[in-house]
Amino acid sequence: MTKSVVSEARQIELAMELIGLGARLQVLEAETTLSRERLLKLYKEVRGESPPKGMLPFSTDWFVTWQPNIHASLFMQIYESLTRQAGARGIAAAIKSYRLYREHIGLRGLDPLLTFTRAWTLLRFFEAKLLQTASCTRCSGRYVVHALELYDRYVCGL
Repeated sequence: MTKSVVSEARQIELAMELIGLGARLQVLEAETTLSRERLLKLYKEVRGESPPKGMLPFSTDWFVTWQPNIHASLFMQIYESLTRQAGARGIAAAIKSYRLYREHIGLRGLDPLLTFTRAWTLLRFFEAKLLQTASCTRCSGRYVVHALELYDRYVCGL
């Protein structure tokens, strides 16, 4: 096979995996080189319905409210561990981290609050330095917080 065929096959595989995880069309467009038309067809094929319309989450505030913060913080700890210790990178690290997050939450009988799209957006906010983690002075856990605020005596919501 030629490189472009292999590359396109891998892009289709990636798109199908992301669709299976619930990624929105905007995430697919950002993470693959496939055309919008091709992604729409794949989405309908995999999910049996058209992709949801509307904008992606764009506010950092959701991630710092009490319950979403716990889930976002757990996801970030998994992601940071995978990237630091296992050398995972890019969208592959996001996918692995999200799968581990869902597995961890499921083992405790909880429903995941983070969709894949929210987890992906969370990573974008970290890359843009809009969010960061801070250590709780009481439990020593690391939690997602707004960047550029002072957290020398941070206490988590737990």
